Amino acid sequence: MKRRDFVGLTGLATGTLWLPSLPGFGESILVDPARLLETVDPAVKKRLADAALNAAKSAGATYADVRIGRYLNQSIFTREKQVQNIASGESYGAGIRVIANGTWGFAATNIVTEASLAKTAQLAVEIAKANSKVQKEKVQLAPQKGYGEVSWKTPIQRNAFEVPVKEKVELLLAANAKALDNGANFVNSSLFQVNEQKYFASTDGSYIDQDVHRIWPTFSVTAIDRTTGKFRSRDALSSPMGLGYEYLTPKAADKIAGPQGTGLIGYKQSYDILEDATLAAQQAKAKLTAKSVTPGKYDLVLDPNHLGLTIHESVGHPLELDRVLGYEANYAGTSFATMEWKAKNIPYGSKYVNIVADKLQPGSLGAVGYDDEGVKTKEWDLIEQGKLVDYQKTRDQAHIVGQKESDGCSYADSWSTVQFQRMPNVSLRPGKEKMSVDDMIKGVDKGIYIAGRGSFSIDQQRYNFQFGGTVFYAIEKGKIAGQLEDVAYQANTQEFWNSCAGSCDQSDYRLFGSFFDGKGQPSQVSAVSHGSATTRFNAVNVINTARKLS
Repeated sequence: MKRRDFVGLTGLATGTLWLPSLPGFGESILVDPARLLETVDPAVKKRLADAALNAAKSAGATYADVRIGRYLNQSIFTREKQVQNIASGESYGAGIRVIANGTWGFAATNIVTEASLAKTAQLAVEIAKANSKVQKEKVQLAPQKGYGEVSWKTPIQRNAFEVPVKEKVELLLAANAKALDNGANFVNSSLFQVNEQKYFASTDGSYIDQDVHRIWPTFSVTAIDRTTGKFRSRDALSSPMGLGYEYLTPKAADKIAGPQGTGLIGYKQSYDILEDATLAAQQAKAKLTAKSVTPGKYDLVLDPNHLGLTIHESVGHPLELDRVLGYEANYAGTSFATMEWKAKNIPYGSKYVNIVADKLQPGSLGAVGYDDEGVKTKEWDLIEQGKLVDYQKTRDQAHIVGQKESDGCSYADSWSTVQFQRMPNVSLRPGKEKMSVDDMIKGVDKGIYIAGRGSFSIDQQRYNFQFGGTVFYAIEKGKIAGQLEDVAYQANTQEFWNSCAGSCDQSDYRLFGSFFDGKGQPSQVSAVSHGSATTRFNAVNVINTARKLS
């Protein structure tokens, strides 16, 4: 795209702008979009890594790893018929982690030369030795074999960074037009793209080159009743994915019809933003006259695009071992699911609750070949038939629970930040018996069907919570009976998952995603997916969010 056309299209005075407040994209510098296609030769990165590893060992490190990272991002923002902003950023540097005197040390540099990396490695060792003076216990790493020179790449069909900006802008504006033509008064849409070019090397003998891609198209539409001043919104039912731009090329085989009477459509490995924007405007308009829910106990039928967030907050975070141990309390606290609680064999959920952790699912945000400690990724069970059986662990945590290997869930969001335990994909296995969403609804006498994410709240131990949603439909005597509004459900984690009465089968299985999941101090973000099929929960307490307390 020519610069003159670029400036004319965006209405901006420069080709690229940076948004410093955008979560997860810190430390980036302004770049020309064309530069985002550049790469660094793995042979060069190996030479740089060896300089760091050799310097660390010479300075007294018993273990060292180096991460050379080039982090690219592009974000496009539109509103109605206008482009609001286009931001392209690049961050490039190296982070070096060592163990000396049994203690961790870390240092990073954005000067990517052999001399600079060697000096930075020496600094990391000095920091480790200083830390050892106050360290009470020595670091114990689970054994990890070296893999030699290996590589992994997100299996994309079309690199989003190779797609002309004009094409992406035109698609977002076309989605806006669909929403406006179907009753929306306001609409904004966005497209986030990330490419992590990560090189990991360690004294274990691994040299791992990875090319990771993620994408997230999203929007929000608002409809207004100008007579009353009332307004209602409906957000996109897309999910962030570990895919390329092919995600925005809709395929009929990827579509799943929602319950009869809702018009909703679920998406798997591709997404039709024009179709979703059309329906979103119609549903936002219908929300203006929808019946306000009567509080009480209802059977809930939860769509995967909604249930994923509940899984994330009530299962994913509380089973992070650092929270369980009390080592981590930032971003909503520790965990009720302590090792003592697990030892008592207290049911986490009903027999229908089988939850698996992995970093393997194709198209998922968490999919990588190796984590940021050089551990080959895998799948493992967290909850089996309602029983808690395991947690999420890194190399220096495995010995705490008597295990001899890491789960491969270490991650850092930048070359300049130290890697630590981050949530992998955490997913609810679908039911084994054939069941469609309509089949599930036929068995519900009084219930509510919920799709999409809404506001939520959860306590400091990830136990008591409240979740809203995007769209709600009443279920009466086995049939959809019109839209509802002002719906939220309240429960505690045990109560909720023990009320699980089953899920639809594999044909309904889809991924929800969190593109900017925060943790740590200083804060880091990661991206993670949560899969499920539509699932039923019996006799859950529903409140009316519009009613005032007397």
